[in-house]
Amino acid sequence: MTNFPKATIEGYPRVGANRELKRALESYWAGRIDAETFESSAHALRLETYNRLRDLGLDEDYAIPADVAYYDQVLETALTVGAVEGETLDDEFRLARGDSEHAPLEMTKWFDTNYHYIVPEIADDTSFTAHPQRVLKLVEEANKAGFKVRPYLVGPVTLLALSKQAEGATKAPLERLDDVLKAYEQVLSELHAAGVEWVQLAEPALVADLTVATDAELADAAQHAYEVLGGIDKRPQLYVTTPYGAARAGLKALQNVDALQVDLSVGTLGLESDYLDTVANLKVKHLVAGLIDGRNVWAANLRDLREKFETLQKSQPNLSVSTSVSLQHVPHTVQAETKLPVDVAAWFSFADEKVAEVVALAAGPLEASNAYAQADRAVRTRAESSRTHDQAVQERTAALPEGQVQREPAFAERNKAQEELGLPKLPTTTIGSFPQTQDIRNARAAHRKGELNDEQYVEALRNEIKSVIDLQERLGLDVLVHGEPERNDMVQYFAELLDGFVTTENGWVQSYGSRCTRPPIVVGDISRPKAMTVEWSKYAQSLSEKHVKGMLTGPVTILAWSFVRDDVPQSVSADQLGVALADEVSDLEEAGIDIIQIDEPALRELLPLRSEDRQAYLDWAVRAFRLVSLQAKPSTQIHTHLCYSEFGQIIDAVAGLDADVTSIEAARSRMELLEDIDEKFHSEIGPGIYDIHSPRVPSVAEIAELIRAALKNVPVERLWVNPDCGLKTRGYAETESSLRNLVLARDEVLNSL
Repeated sequence: MTNFPKATIEGYPRVGANRELKRALESYWAGRIDAETFESSAHALRLETYNRLRDLGLDEDYAIPADVAYYDQVLETALTVGAVEGETLDDEFRLARGDSEHAPLEMTKWFDTNYHYIVPEIADDTSFTAHPQRVLKLVEEANKAGFKVRPYLVGPVTLLALSKQAEGATKAPLERLDDVLKAYEQVLSELHAAGVEWVQLAEPALVADLTVATDAELADAAQHAYEVLGGIDKRPQLYVTTPYGAARAGLKALQNVDALQVDLSVGTLGLESDYLDTVANLKVKHLVAGLIDGRNVWAANLRDLREKFETLQKSQPNLSVSTSVSLQHVPHTVQAETKLPVDVAAWFSFADEKVAEVVALAAGPLEASNAYAQADRAVRTRAESSRTHDQAVQERTAALPEGQVQREPAFAERNKAQEELGLPKLPTTTIGSFPQTQDIRNARAAHRKGELNDEQYVEALRNEIKSVIDLQERLGLDVLVHGEPERNDMVQYFAELLDGFVTTENGWVQSYGSRCTRPPIVVGDISRPKAMTVEWSKYAQSLSEKHVKGMLTGPVTILAWSFVRDDVPQSVSADQLGVALADEVSDLEEAGIDIIQIDEPALRELLPLRSEDRQAYLDWAVRAFRLVSLQAKPSTQIHTHLCYSEFGQIIDAVAGLDADVTSIEAARSRMELLEDIDEKFHSEIGPGIYDIHSPRVPSVAEIAELIRAALKNVPVERLWVNPDCGLKTRGYAETESSLRNLVLARDEVLNSL
């Protein structure tokens, strides 16, 4: 059998350096290409990726993972082992996106990342019938092109731990472990018959404290699962990975697999200081050290990591190097960036650069001397740069009170003052963004190229804002938004206007399906040189007698959807963002804006995976949000928005934000989140009753049913009616129809009360 390669990665960006997969997906969904053309495009991208990775140094057999997914790796694995049913390409996309007759499966965040996965629903009659042809096809095409790639599956314990118990099911998903293992057995047997010698099974559930099972229970499940899979007579060797944090009880449970990967990134070791020693003392056949941080973009300190590698080598003779997690969380390459400041560009390492770091680290200190010299230079110049420190910013945040801060007066008095807003019962609104039309994208591109001057660009944006306001007036919405046509992205827009950030041209990272973002990078202390949103909000408000919300992205979300500093705690940057955004709130109030939304959709996203680390995070996250609204007038209604959260886990923190109105994603979960509302949650609530991540238009009856379901947990005087997220990715036809139905459904429910 082939030995495990000395250098590998956990995964690689799937969308393509030029977002080829995104374009192919959206062309197929729009009917511009057929299934055969789509498959051909995806096939070409896969082979291009394999060639690229081999050229970067992953030239051993099975060094390259075939972590291929058209939409999501959890959905792909679920289809492969029959956790969900679907035979065709259209079946897969129906599960992910829904259609006119079917609602999509629920979608939520993948551990503490900004990646979203599709949540399988496991019923008592789920058959778990294997469909190995999905991975066999990948193996065959790679072999024809001269590559021995490593098939990738989400492991059985993680797949079930992240699945949802279907309505009416009597068994929790993890209770079906033996059933799903039969499907995995068949897939592994088929792969062996096809000549595959290594397969990758990802088990990140073992690094997190989940609500569905204890750490010990998950470890027991893993031990059982890999005893069963390891006992298959004819199978590939099993490479089991534990990315995103430190495995505890699960480490011992996995000691007998053929190769075991552990996350030894700076972030993981910072939370679990003795983890390196724990790993060094493991009795394993082959250890794969995830030393290169796959989640952040800073160039690795290779000398420091080489010391850790050599420490491990003393007790682990069979040792390889990998990334800590899949590189799907970082952009493709720094080489695609031509406008980064020259002094800053050398500090960064994207996917391709991280592959080179893995190869250099595995090669040793002498063979990779040039790589080590480059790494030394990046570490030194960043530490010495004046970009990283701003004395005025540090003095301002140092003067803030310690501990938690509190907006005055208390909610009840503010709520009384806000009656002057004159809002109706069950007020309707949207979350902020409206569809970004091709005309707006063209105008933004033309302005960037100098083909439109500033005055022409502003005029184009004003025309779009007026159109959005007019549409909302016609539909009868109560609280309006300006639609955010000026914003390329809800985080990047602010990063481009704040000091302390740099942004990329091509730093695309997949969020879900075809959705990609370009996370900004925090390189230093953060401040606001001037107002960022005021003129747009002021203009929009001038067009209507109704209230128009001011729209800000909150400090936690800006950090969650950026690549953050690793030289200061995140709480430091959060405080800096809090006071910068507080200045914006003050300017909006002065401009006559009396409803201001501070979006925090990522509040749950940064929640540490281990329970003992969570309170410290929630303390600084809540503080940062409160800093933004700390000096707001009692009559100013502060909204916030959260989406794709396990709401119950952070209910105290969400209540602690002390917003006046909280909107939350609830459409796909059918209002289940509202069951966590209790007497200590005092704000008004806007549960999403229209799933904007699907192209389908919900009917009046469907929306009315969800409003009535929400009223079972939230009294009418506290309930708002709104979509579950912004409408940027939707088209105007479906948006207008959906919002019209939303208003009609609200009226129907009101009339029935």
